[in-house]
Amino acid sequence: MTQPLPAFRRPLFHLLRARLLEPRRFLQVLWGPRQAGKTTLVQQVAAELDLPFHYASADFPGLQNRMWLEQQWEMGRRLAREGPPPPAGQRAASGRQARPSRDGLPPWGPGGPAGSGAVLILDEVQKVQDWSAVVKGLWDEDTRQGLPLRVVVLGSAPVLVQKGLAESLAGRFEVIRVGHWSFQEMQQAFGWGLDTFLYFGGYPGSAWLVEDEARWERYVLDSLVETTLSRDLLLHHRVEKPALLRQLFELARRYSGEVLSYQKMLGQLQDAGNTVTLAHYLHLLGQVWMVKGLEKFSGSEVRRRGSSPKLQVMNMALASAGRGLSFQQVRADPERWGRWVESAVGAHLANLAETRGWRLMYWRDRGREVDYVVDTGSRLTALEVRSGGRPKGFEGLEAFRRAFGPHGVLVVGQGGLTLEEFFVAGAEVLE
Repeated sequence: MTQPLPAFRRPLFHLLRARLLEPRRFLQVLWGPRQAGKTTLVQQVAAELDLPFHYASADFPGLQNRMWLEQQWEMGRRLAREGPPPPAGQRAASGRQARPSRDGLPPWGPGGPAGSGAVLILDEVQKVQDWSAVVKGLWDEDTRQGLPLRVVVLGSAPVLVQKGLAESLAGRFEVIRVGHWSFQEMQQAFGWGLDTFLYFGGYPGSAWLVEDEARWERYVLDSLVETTLSRDLLLHHRVEKPALLRQLFELARRYSGEVLSYQKMLGQLQDAGNTVTLAHYLHLLGQVWMVKGLEKFSGSEVRRRGSSPKLQVMNMALASAGRGLSFQQVRADPERWGRWVESAVGAHLANLAETRGWRLMYWRDRGREVDYVVDTGSRLTALEVRSGGRPKGFEGLEAFRRAFGPHGVLVVGQGGLTLEEFFVAGAEVLE
């Protein structure tokens, strides 16, 4: 029996729905981390479009080949050629459905009118060898014939999807970045309070497990962390030292929210090689939305790229699972909870930066620092987190203001926006 789709809709539902209701112009590409709800999102939209749709996933061994992809595309074409069903009253009066023209094509013009045709959904498409070249040929053929087959491509390995798009599909696609779930989404979907979100993070599939923390932890480590590392990174990238990449992930999640030089990392990792290897592996971990190494803001691109990274998880579940500390233990320790809060603010900002194309950095100079610096392209904001842990002054913000003249200075926590106001407001306070 088919499971019913969840009732909760992410805000991206409306964006994708609007694009699929337009006349066919572009492939729609959804990418983001595992378990962010990409498949559910596109199925929710397809179910409410009043258009026939075909869903196919390449996430099965032995199916990743050109023939399989062509077969799925042909199934979508058949649905598109049949045309949209006529209204119920017309069916009753005529006794038949609208037919295609003699040459097998629908009677509408190139691209079809809004709301016509069918939808083809290709999930985990990056696992099909040379998928982008195959899709290019099929898409261009449909364009020449005016076939209104709308196509949605999904992938949980953004770097592989992006590579395929750049190689063959220039000018034919739009990207929708589907990030980790925000506090507001977890609150609306599951009734979570802020403290629960700050510790357990934003994986909707694990939400019902949080009452059994041991079970929740195993799910996160086995089904999310291990699957991402082994299937999205090690299987598809040339990684000379897989053990080192795993060690680096463990180090990054343990020190999330802290600046750690590459030299210090080398001292804590076995067979660490050199700083170039570490920087490359940290970049790969960022590509799959796990942890990022934030650069230091300096006003100089050369100095920025040579800086020590600030390690930052992109979902607090990655920082909390496997740490040997329960939610209650962390919450009862003000200093430790303060570090959790600062890291959660960083995770929230990292997701906004990834989905909106912003740059997220930090700043430090002569003992003065700013927790996060957000560059939206049109606005520069310095952000300080005051969580009640370590006492903080405003010296860093003042020094940054004098040196760089940001458009805005934002304090989150004591003396500024409350944590809940910040997480609910989302991008509004930074744009």
